[in-house]
Amino acid sequence: MPVYRCKIATPEGRIQEKDVESLNPAVLKSDLERQGYFVLGLRRRFFPSLHFSGWLGRGFSDRQFLSFNQEFHVLIRSGLPIVQALEAVIERTEMKGFRQALTEVKNAIRSGTSPSEGFSLFPQFFPPLYLASLKAGEKTGDMAVTLERFISYQKKVETVKNEVKKASFYPLLLMVAALVTVAFLVLWVVPRLSQIFIDAQVPLPWATRLLMATAQGMASFAVLWVPLLLGGTVALRYFFQTEGGRLFLDRWKIRLPLIGDLFLEYSLGAFCRTLATTLLSGIPLVPAMQMSAGTLGNRQLEKQFAAIAHQVKEGGSLINALERFGLFSNLALRLIAVGEKTGALPEMLSNVAEYYEMEIGRRLERFSSLFEPLMIISAGLLIGGIIIAMYLPIFQMAGAVR
Repeated sequence: MPVYRCKIATPEGRIQEKDVESLNPAVLKSDLERQGYFVLGLRRRFFPSLHFSGWLGRGFSDRQFLSFNQEFHVLIRSGLPIVQALEAVIERTEMKGFRQALTEVKNAIRSGTSPSEGFSLFPQFFPPLYLASLKAGEKTGDMAVTLERFISYQKKVETVKNEVKKASFYPLLLMVAALVTVAFLVLWVVPRLSQIFIDAQVPLPWATRLLMATAQGMASFAVLWVPLLLGGTVALRYFFQTEGGRLFLDRWKIRLPLIGDLFLEYSLGAFCRTLATTLLSGIPLVPAMQMSAGTLGNRQLEKQFAAIAHQVKEGGSLINALERFGLFSNLALRLIAVGEKTGALPEMLSNVAEYYEMEIGRRLERFSSLFEPLMIISAGLLIGGIIIAMYLPIFQMAGAVR
């Protein structure tokens, strides 16, 4: 989806710049004005991933956001008013962009804006689920409980992400090491040994000739394939930033053999965890589903869940809509059906999320146990084949000397 840099003035008279996704600049301007902003300018950003927002600082991570929420929660639970709690957090915040955003939020709340509206001024830091949790806390009058529930959700999500990263690290390291080794042999070792064979004028086996031709071709046409590779990478990156490209990539990810189910279960687990949290915050089912769909991280699944939410809005039951699309396993469907009948849907959704998280752990373990030896064998055969191909003429030369 296109990204626009928006320069806006708030009702309090402050000037801000932020990036917003929209299909149409006219619609975007209308939406911003409906929210009470005065639009000073809109500018299309064609390569948003290559730019850095003035607010975003450098690497505002989920862990930093969790740390902020834990500190903020402790201060609120101890009885401090929100403005004073924010002042205390601001003093300890080192990241300039985030500190500036919190200062703006504090000033907005002090001037009479609700906390959820104040935090919504900076969507690059505070996601919709967090804003909804704050809004629910405002309605119930117990912000500390709402924040505690959101922190628990954050910790669960962070744990799953860390497990996925940890399981992926070693296979990726093996792949990179194998590629670097092969590139070193083909581009540096092979050309030097090739010159020795040419000078010696010995007959070469077909495997050695093929390897030498490959190395020579890669070196000779580097001026062509290196720019093509870089240009192709940039073009693909830009394509996958478009709406059609993202949809294509997301469809492809969940259809991949071996790891497609892993992507699907990760998305469904995140959706169930988020939906349980939003329902516990007092948000009705349909708005909670629409909000939770953003955590799927997959445009294809988001379209399907939008259709599911529409069916529930039209009066259908959640379990019937889920069964019709066939995304969830039978066990997950049974748990959701029980939750819907007994009124314990948030608890059952949390159980479904835990079930998928356990399945993700099992799949990652199986994938690692299969991929690692396969990668080691493949790299060994490839590197060993290159070495044997280059040493065969040396053995022939040694035999001829005898």
